[in-house]
Amino acid sequence: MPEYLKQDELDALLAWPTPAISNAVELFNIRKHNEGFMLPQIQCRFPQMKPMIGYAVTGMISAASPEGPRVSPLDWWNEVRKYPKPRVVVLHDIDNPVVGSFWGEVNANIHRALACVGTVTDGSVRDLDEVQDLGFHFFSSCVTVSHAYVHMIDFGMPVKVGGLAVKPGDLIMGDKHGIISIPPEIAKDVPTAAQMVEDWERRIINFCKSDEFSLDGLKEHYMSPRPAWPPK
Repeated sequence: MPEYLKQDELDALLAWPTPAISNAVELFNIRKHNEGFMLPQIQCRFPQMKPMIGYAVTGMISAASPEGPRVSPLDWWNEVRKYPKPRVVVLHDIDNPVVGSFWGEVNANIHRALACVGTVTDGSVRDLDEVQDLGFHFFSSCVTVSHAYVHMIDFGMPVKVGGLAVKPGDLIMGDKHGIISIPPEIAKDVPTAAQMVEDWERRIINFCKSDEFSLDGLKEHYMSPRPAWPPK
């Protein structure tokens, strides 16, 4: 079984925005710099909300037709409860184009009661005002008015949403900038790495704001040694 983070360790990650998390992950050189995050097609619907973090529970949905395979809601709810809290539901919508929404006020309340903090889907969402008031995160490719024939067709498998491959149990973080996956083997160290990058960047930013600004000084600050992991 993978080692899951304690709440204080999750809170340490939540203290940073996703761009800072992305910068921090780069220090470890465990994946390419153009991997590990979702593409802009996945939009944060409530950008004023605080960041979310949780362990992925995955599934696949369709709304185009009442026909085809489906799984029972009870089986899905039992699947959700297998994963550690907090949970983030990551759903791949197989319809092209997207037809109807799995996510609205009812499913948001159900999943919030199941210790989910939000959803990420390449499908659609609706009931935006009600769900925002609930404090449940919506990240989606679009917004639609209807649920159409939406149903879950499978769950518990790796899915690809917004260009990111997500496995059940992956640690997912999202805010107004988008969605990033945090590798579990470095997750505890990411806040420290984020602070290292912040300290390096802050020296440049503060110099640019100062009365002492000059191109020569900027060159000196910008060419100063960049942070590297492990810290010396």
